[in-house]
Amino acid sequence: MNISYQSETDAQLLAKRPLAPAMLRGMKGKCPSCGEGKLYRAYLKVADRCEHCGENLSHHRADDAPPYITIFLVGHILVALILHLEMTWRIAPMVYIYSLVPLAVILPLLLLPPIKGAIVGLQWANRMHGFDPRNDDEFHSPKSNTNT
Repeated sequence: MNISYQSETDAQLLAKRPLAPAMLRGMKGKCPSCGEGKLYRAYLKVADRCEHCGENLSHHRADDAPPYITIFLVGHILVALILHLEMTWRIAPMVYIYSLVPLAVILPLLLLPPIKGAIVGLQWANRMHGFDPRNDDEFHSPKSNTNT
């Protein structure tokens, strides 16, 4: 299949973006484009633009995927840990409450930022949502909702 571009600029705009480096940069909390600027301006609040390269990051739509992935991972870790402890030792139920409940709170808080960063990197590398430079910014802007 041959793709013809209208101009040299279209070919440059659609240059392949590397997926794995973009996701790794996002997991580190860095801009998926340059790997230098901060991805977050607060705990889970993605910056509107990269302070280093100026990449517009406001297009991300990492809404529900990071919590789902985090719940999946933490659930599997905790269930495996409970099964291992039950099969190895006889443990009082209060020990589970004092040890695993805090773990069930702390693990998601630690895992959410890297997972959300990876999702933003995935979206950037695949030009999903507003990360495609050919798309109209007004159409993809979250502030352009005209339905009231």
